[in-house]
Amino acid sequence: MLLLISNVGVAQQISRVDFKSVNSNLRINFNQQSVEGTVTYEFDIKSSIDTIRIDAKNMIFSEVKINKKPVVYNNSGKELQLYKGFKKGKNTLTITYKAIPKQTLYFVGDGDGKQIWTQGQGKFTSHWLPSFDNENEKVIFNTTISFSSDFEVISNGVLAEKSQKDSLTVWSYKMEKPMSSYLVMLAIGKFEKKILKTTSGTPLELYIRPEDAPKFEPTYRHSVQIFDFFEKEIGVSYPWKIYRQVPVKDFLYAGMENTTATIFSQDFVVDTIGFNDRSYINVNAHELAHQWFGDMITAKSGKHHWLQEGFATYYALLAEKELFGDDYFNWELYEIAERLISASKTDSIPILNEKASSLTFYQKGAWALHYLRENVGPENFQKAVQNYLLKYQFKNVDTDEFLAEINQVSKFDTDAFKNNWLESPVFQTDAAMKILNESSFIRAYFEVSEMRRKPFTEQENTYVNVLKGNAFYPLKEEIIYQLQYVPYNEKQQILKLAMQTGDYKIRQAIAKTTDSIPSDFKNMYLTLFEDQSYITREIALNKYWSEFPDERITVLNQSRYWIGLNDKNLKVLWLTLALATKDFENDKKARYYDELLDYATPKYESNLRQNAIAKLLFLDKNDQNTLKYLVNALVSHKWQFVKFARENIRSLLKSTIHRKFFEEMLPQLPEREKNQLGRLIKEVI
Repeated sequence: MLLLISNVGVAQQISRVDFKSVNSNLRINFNQQSVEGTVTYEFDIKSSIDTIRIDAKNMIFSEVKINKKPVVYNNSGKELQLYKGFKKGKNTLTITYKAIPKQTLYFVGDGDGKQIWTQGQGKFTSHWLPSFDNENEKVIFNTTISFSSDFEVISNGVLAEKSQKDSLTVWSYKMEKPMSSYLVMLAIGKFEKKILKTTSGTPLELYIRPEDAPKFEPTYRHSVQIFDFFEKEIGVSYPWKIYRQVPVKDFLYAGMENTTATIFSQDFVVDTIGFNDRSYINVNAHELAHQWFGDMITAKSGKHHWLQEGFATYYALLAEKELFGDDYFNWELYEIAERLISASKTDSIPILNEKASSLTFYQKGAWALHYLRENVGPENFQKAVQNYLLKYQFKNVDTDEFLAEINQVSKFDTDAFKNNWLESPVFQTDAAMKILNESSFIRAYFEVSEMRRKPFTEQENTYVNVLKGNAFYPLKEEIIYQLQYVPYNEKQQILKLAMQTGDYKIRQAIAKTTDSIPSDFKNMYLTLFEDQSYITREIALNKYWSEFPDERITVLNQSRYWIGLNDKNLKVLWLTLALATKDFENDKKARYYDELLDYATPKYESNLRQNAIAKLLFLDKNDQNTLKYLVNALVSHKWQFVKFARENIRSLLKSTIHRKFFEEMLPQLPEREKNQLGRLIKEVI
């Protein structure tokens, strides 16, 4: 009932009060982890209203003025409530405040490596900026930030002015069009940037840390092509003046489509080898697509969230189709269909429900759009999308408004579509498979999959022909998976043929499925150490070290200088194996342990810390140094890392020895860690 009253109040305010723009002048203090300053809203009163509400979580207000005069206000701890001082027509509201946000604005790292960044969607910008939690209130945001001159400051819109004030640089960003508050962003750090130009002339500002400069090209590969493709495919020009992308440490998700400025995870900053393991391309395209679907037009409520995520997911797939071809596109659609078929056995919430899963909003939404596009035709679909975007630009939308545009260009039965694809929890498997079967590659894949049912001897020649041919890699990969349990002496020639393809994906499948390395396959298996994949090298090193104790020192020397991905997967594995190898550089083992333990400390990103902690627990579950950092992970802002810590601590608490360790540790911990660990100790009996 309280939620209903709140939503009615918000809707009433939006209908009676029109907030036009806001000018923010802010100072960020890293040491205090605080933000303070002044925000000035311009708004029109269209009809009488008793109370105006601005969302503001746990803020301290030192002054509030309406039309330049101080006014009485109420600070509920969640919102600023205003009762007097406003009049029908134009008004200004000026708020001077300070906040120490517990979420949404994050302070990461230290020294030259410190970063500050935001995540507004799902977290509420009102934790650090007086604003609007409701996405239907769209405002033109102009943001001025003062911060140390040694750092880059990035926000929404065009950088209108940059000036010096004592030891600080003042950055002033301006927007021309309105947007929802959750799309307001801030990113501060030591970055370099390159500016690329698209065909239409829109500048792409692409940021990277100075130490990652050699990784710029593989990280941002195809960015201009993706942008150009979207302007052509969508049929509506990019709706903003500039587009930026910036990677930050320990970001909560893969990426976030803040208007004109995407923030994405540092995990996608890769070199040419890492590109094969963790390419940014799909996330890059997904977040860019949101600049139209989500930022330019925004869903009216969570029920229609698929209009943002389904569209962004589908257009990212279309961009990959443009880059990599039809087979790649159809393979992605097939894999998504498989996930949805599996999920539909237990997931009973349809797309048009605000409680739908991410899989439903994103991937089922994408499949619904593909089905729709296939049935109305690409040209009609493009025309409908174009009309939809232009009609509702910089406004909020719902599903029926989109489907009405489909009805304008086609006689397709949108009512049946809505019922089957959007309101039913069941994935439309038959319809999806009918579309997929139009692809000769997918038909060939199904034929190869059916070979699982037949004896190896009947399929051997077919396997050889497929591996020698130019088929897209999933067909060859499927053959390797089918061979997993065939005796080595029967499949050895096919395995060697597969290794000789040189395709790192096929070779990685061999690395994954080789349970035991036969002696006459050792030399060929060792060539995996040279593959253009850090994941393949990790699998191969771990397996070879395990299988051949007499050669452990040899392979450790061979892999000594490997680093790997952002979580240093190869370096962490090497240190672990070096510590576990008897008689290997015993005089250096203390140093190797210290290095591995150091990676578990809070000065590193959570993915590296998690990797190091997992390996240290593998070496010694009783190491109290490791347990200390495991407990520290409980207070990370990164939910995935917190989950890892909780699951491991819960498991360890079942042991009397470890329960005693944790109980003795408890009084010495900082307050937040003490509270989190205390809850787990009480929970696990």
